[in-house]
Amino acid sequence: MPVTSRLFITGTTGQLGSHVIDALLEMVPASAIVAGMRDPARDEEAANAFRKKGIEVRAADYSRPETLAGAFPGVDRLLLISSSENGRRKVQHRNVISAAKDAGVGLIAYTSILHADTSPLFLAEEHRDTEAALAEAGVPFVLLRNGWYTEVYTWRLPLALKHGVLMGAADNGRISSAARADYARAAATVLAGGDHAGRIYELAGDASFTLAELVAVVAAASGKPMTYQNMTPEAFRSALLDAGLPEMVVRILSDTDAGVEKGALFDDGGALARLIGRPTTPFQTTITGFVHSQQSVGEASGHA
Repeated sequence: MPVTSRLFITGTTGQLGSHVIDALLEMVPASAIVAGMRDPARDEEAANAFRKKGIEVRAADYSRPETLAGAFPGVDRLLLISSSENGRRKVQHRNVISAAKDAGVGLIAYTSILHADTSPLFLAEEHRDTEAALAEAGVPFVLLRNGWYTEVYTWRLPLALKHGVLMGAADNGRISSAARADYARAAATVLAGGDHAGRIYELAGDASFTLAELVAVVAAASGKPMTYQNMTPEAFRSALLDAGLPEMVVRILSDTDAGVEKGALFDDGGALARLIGRPTTPFQTTITGFVHSQQSVGEASGHA
């Protein structure tokens, strides 16, 4: 790849985007990186932090095509990180793809979902639409079909630790998750160079686990007893609604667990480890680290 290549990352104020930036800084000069932000003026602190590292910052709001038109000129490779706004992704992603095509971007890498073409998860629908939009646009592209981030499960753990039970509807379905930083390094690797156009990477952790096995790790790390309570998807959904969770969150959790039972988040192909050149982060490492950090926070609060 020429020294003058410009690598654009969308959504850089998000957790995945910030990890991609960190990984890229180990691979290419900061001057080759362009950080896309919804509104740099509004998030001035984050924008200035990038600039201090020598990274260019440009406005790129998925929902405002006028910002996208000026975002991609001169860009060689673009990482389109999927939007977090469920229900709006189809239009938002097509806005980005259209602007990138008009600007002559040489390659678009898209963070899709594991086995998007066959996944039973309702979240996969918008990813399939984006994959179709990329094919229709005629722009060289590569699909990074990411499995679950292990960190997805950490936000469910404080309540589970409090009550000594983790509810779910995944039965004995296995989850091949990896740390968010692993997926970010894969994206950075693809963006930094190599012939990836036309490839589909099914990215997942080296090892898999059931929710019962996850609970066993939590119990060992916390030193407190914990059980996994398996429920039907309908009962799990009702329990979540009774707990006051938003409808969309309830739908995602119940649908995902039902999909896990069907194998939607299992993959043992090893593509992620090959792409990043090392084993993926064991789920035990992420979960144990989270539990210990929670205990440290609790101890600090107790001494305050």
